[in-house]
Amino acid sequence: MKVLVVNPNTSAAMTARIGAAAAAVAAPGTVVDAVNPGFGAPSIEDHHDDVWAAAGVLEQVRRGQAEGADAFVIACFGDPGLHAARELADGPVIGIAEAAFHAASLLATGFSVVTTLTRTCVIAEHLVLQYGFERKCRGIHGSDIAVLDIDGAGSTCFETILGTAREALVRDRSGAIVLGCAGMADLCHALQQRLGVPVVDGVGAAVKLAEALVGLGLRTSKRGDYAPPLAKRYTGLAQPWSP
Repeated sequence: MKVLVVNPNTSAAMTARIGAAAAAVAAPGTVVDAVNPGFGAPSIEDHHDDVWAAAGVLEQVRRGQAEGADAFVIACFGDPGLHAARELADGPVIGIAEAAFHAASLLATGFSVVTTLTRTCVIAEHLVLQYGFERKCRGIHGSDIAVLDIDGAGSTCFETILGTAREALVRDRSGAIVLGCAGMADLCHALQQRLGVPVVDGVGAAVKLAEALVGLGLRTSKRGDYAPPLAKRYTGLAQPWSP
């Protein structure tokens, strides 16, 4: 089984870390290919970045589809381009936010999200409503750490994220934490040990869900709105991506 993990930003270092986190949870026989777009923003921290990230996701999903990927993971907590990617792909396409929400809801009656910049909290709030988790998600909390400043368990950012998570658990009366950034994936186990509650990394959750769906022989529905995009000629910058 081949799972294409798409980091929608252009940071090669972050892509490598995300790929390592994905590979660490993948089953024997699952090949994880972590990639990032050839254009776009080095980090995704606002709506403007998100638009370009969605286009970058589609660039890589189209390539992965042509190369025979069995499933796709969108490794950004905004799940940019998720629905459009499902139109393009035959295999399952899993966004890490949607995967993390599902996983956390199976582990606790309520969960809190800890993310990066506070300004991005509204993006997570929109996804909670879109995916129908408003009864399970009890709060979304920004740590005010820039995405590219997250540097693994040895970073001073770890203590800030830990403190934000502790406050969230108390304030929200939550039983689990969802990490609201793919760049936090390698902090998951250390945070769980310190907090004593389930800490869900969406990258790992998405990989395991993708494996399960492929193992069950399930593919993205091509009836209705996930049918392939309508054939038409795009113009300008979009011309190479004409359906």
